[in-house]
Amino acid sequence: MGTTDQAKLSQWDALLVESLRSRGWTDEELIARVRAGELPVDDSPFQFKYEALSAFAAEEPETFETAVKQGYQIKYNTVRGIHSWIRVALGREPELLLEAGAEAVRTELTDEEKARLASVLSFGWRVREDGTQSATAGDGGRGPFVIEPVQR
Repeated sequence: MGTTDQAKLSQWDALLVESLRSRGWTDEELIARVRAGELPVDDSPFQFKYEALSAFAAEEPETFETAVKQGYQIKYNTVRGIHSWIRVALGREPELLLEAGAEAVRTELTDEEKARLASVLSFGWRVREDGTQSATAGDGGRGPFVIEPVQR
């Protein structure tokens, strides 16, 4: 998991970073554009307003740069936020499970995607293999996973 010096981002700032990253920008380009306020208009269903990320980058430049270049951990996740992060960062359409007391997200992930997701999740969440689903043949090495709160 994350180290103590890992940058911490709000769930929303993490979504903004991943949305910009999905445009194919290098880390340096992303940092420079956010700092300069050279931001696109988001026409996705999320309708992201990137000005909030520019404000964060101005207030906490070292945290912002570290998050983009070296990764980050989200301060506090919600089940819907994790669902959105998977859509934005990994380009997948995960399933949202909203049964009371058993909220979770189900999706297929490669080992690399699983490791990346696990590294950004806030304390109290885990990624586990989904024993109710079986991997399908020709799935490109993806397996079914559930992202859920750690049961105390």
